[in-house]
Amino acid sequence: MPFKRAGQRVIEYLERGEIEAILARVDRSKLAGRRDYALLATMFNTGARVQEVIDLRARDLPLTRPYQLRLFGKGRKERYCPLWPQTAQVLRAFCEEQRLDLRSEARVFLNHRRAPLTRFGVRYILAKHVDRARSRVTTLARKRRHPHSMRHSAAVALLKSGVDLSTISQWLGHASPSTTNRYAAIDLDMKRDAIAHVKPLPGSRKAAWRKKQTVLDWLESL
Repeated sequence: MPFKRAGQRVIEYLERGEIEAILARVDRSKLAGRRDYALLATMFNTGARVQEVIDLRARDLPLTRPYQLRLFGKGRKERYCPLWPQTAQVLRAFCEEQRLDLRSEARVFLNHRRAPLTRFGVRYILAKHVDRARSRVTTLARKRRHPHSMRHSAAVALLKSGVDLSTISQWLGHASPSTTNRYAAIDLDMKRDAIAHVKPLPGSRKAAWRKKQTVLDWLESL
């Protein structure tokens, strides 16, 4: 019996400027704020699933060149994701402040009770900082405040930078390329927007055969 096909939800993502506005509103004078900044910056840089981020352990952060971190996706599939030097610096400072041994199994992101963050905790953190940034970026009022939107945001940022869908699929750890193909619609919209800014070629004249009645009569007789 075939499964009922459900309509796919529209991919909701944050623009790079919106991400920057959210990070700018994080109060980094407090420990919780520095944790939130490191968490959100890591999520945007890697496009990791929220479970992959909260499962991060100190040993998964070999913060030496080339900067990268290790993620375990669905089915415990292991992959490495490159880090921007800025993200690596933020993570290194946070780990040093927490006195994390980068060879240990200690969780990187903890809540105020020193227990591992949960999916709901990450969702609350993101929603809190999105609300703070709304006063400066009004477009955030129409955006869905969900951790998975950070994953979509990373994918779209890569797409807009010219990265091909195959590489994005590996970056996000998709088991099937068809999952990544959802971003093809966004890619097509980007191309349509680009072509709209290009002056079209002048219209060409009709082909000469169209004016010959004998050809048209022959076609109608087929």
